[in-house]
Amino acid sequence: MMVKHKAIMIGAGLSNMAAAVYLIQEGHWQGDQITFYGLDDHGANDGAPTDTVGDEYWNKNHPMANTKGYVARGGRMLNYRTYVDLMDLLDRVPSVTEPGMTASEDTRDFDAKHRTFDKARLLEGGVGIINGGHLGLNNKDRMLLSKLVLMPDSQEEQLDNVSIADYFQDDPHIFQTNFWYMWETTFAFRTKSSAQELRRYMHQMIYEFTQIEHLVGVNRTRYNQYESIMLPLIDYLKAQNCQIILNRRVTDWTFKNSEMQDEITVTGLKMTNTETGEEAVVPVDEDTAVFFTNGSITDSATLGDYDTPAAENMDYGAAAGLWKKATERFYNLGNPDKFFADRDASEWVSFTLTTKDHLLLNEITRITTQVPGNALNSFLSTTPITDLGYKDVNMSIVVHHQPHFTTQKPNETVIWGYFLYPRRRGEFVDKPYIEMTGKEMAEELIGQLSKVDPGPVNIKTKKAEILASIINNIPVYMPYASALFNNRAKVDRPKVIPEHSTNLAFTGEFAEQPFQMVFTEQSAVRSGEIAAYHFAGIPMSHLVDTPRYDKDPKTLLAATKKMFS
Repeated sequence: MMVKHKAIMIGAGLSNMAAAVYLIQEGHWQGDQITFYGLDDHGANDGAPTDTVGDEYWNKNHPMANTKGYVARGGRMLNYRTYVDLMDLLDRVPSVTEPGMTASEDTRDFDAKHRTFDKARLLEGGVGIINGGHLGLNNKDRMLLSKLVLMPDSQEEQLDNVSIADYFQDDPHIFQTNFWYMWETTFAFRTKSSAQELRRYMHQMIYEFTQIEHLVGVNRTRYNQYESIMLPLIDYLKAQNCQIILNRRVTDWTFKNSEMQDEITVTGLKMTNTETGEEAVVPVDEDTAVFFTNGSITDSATLGDYDTPAAENMDYGAAAGLWKKATERFYNLGNPDKFFADRDASEWVSFTLTTKDHLLLNEITRITTQVPGNALNSFLSTTPITDLGYKDVNMSIVVHHQPHFTTQKPNETVIWGYFLYPRRRGEFVDKPYIEMTGKEMAEELIGQLSKVDPGPVNIKTKKAEILASIINNIPVYMPYASALFNNRAKVDRPKVIPEHSTNLAFTGEFAEQPFQMVFTEQSAVRSGEIAAYHFAGIPMSHLVDTPRYDKDPKTLLAATKKMFS
């Protein structure tokens, strides 16, 4: 075992922060032996007042005129039953907002008092709220889904380079079911995504089948995920004297030359100070492990504002670019182009809308019949909009429990939404979503709400008043938001500890782990935990015990019943 006593973290997101906590608490390392280099410390668990993010790396070339309000590029739904490593991690650090509680107790306390029960998961013009409990599956759909659920881990490679569209090529019906509309918008799968990844979700989330229309398995943090997940970790690590150095982009490696060309030993890192442009080489000695988050779904993301669309940034991701350099030298480190060279499969646009009163919030509450904090509301088209000529979801919104930020004023509302297919055109603003300003996205939302408004007074009569209440609406273009689902083979992601690596570990959503599903804080934390245990010399048997609901007969029976309901 390659036991080390110092670490360099490339990337300051959730997985590397998790690794640092485990190194300190389980490996008994000194915090001052751990140094982070990153572009920012938000990772994909972000959320901030808009005026604090304008000068971050990806936004510098796209200055914003209106920096009022708040922005979160995304938001992730938690699930305690599956996210066991995340909850273990959050139990190790204090909450930053709730005195006397760990970050885990904080989230459990909030969640117990604000249970999720989504009454309006799907909405459609002319129908209103759809009964999503009727999944709409036929026997062919059920057979193909059951095949995925019953496929053992050992046969997963059968789905190498098979997209969801390929897997269901003789069964287009599935893409016209409530099951698909809810599944694609809950998890952000598309027809071009990997069937292998869909299989993993079917296995790990099989119990969600019985409750997908109400999302009762979903747990949420008290505030946005930066303040509820990232800040507790950052504050803890700083108190332990870890160094977190931001505005650094690692651009290249030096590796040790060895007789056997497959031995991976990092000896140095070349990096750029993104504020000054200065370059430096940081040496890596024999006692140092390098933890590398080799891809980020928020890389190359750009922000717009109320009157400006988000510009399309064509840069290859920073993390993925460095990953690519490593793959040019070693054969067993995966294939970043599968994930970062097909934007058509991975891009989305989101928006964060801040209002100065609760008019819009109250209207959404009336139309959806549910209180804020329960919602993932997806608006179905009334006409065909997919390439195959089917109806599909136009847009989705998440109405958070308020306040979503600790600094929000009592009269302010923050709402988040997203367009999974940003090249499709709006129904109320006749242009592709990707070209819309924040104002136009708000108009599109009011239009979608007006189609499903039960009355007696339609929301569109209050349009001028609602628009006047908006402090800002920030469109965010994310070219790689769904990259982790891109169609691929199992070998396209490197293992957390690749064969023949003496000091390099891969962490995050683009590292391959047995049976874990990506796009979850669970897999992010787990990868950091595995890497930490490896370099601290802790047996893997000490990892947090992960449940396998796909092997539980009662869960499988309940899911089967639901499939036939």
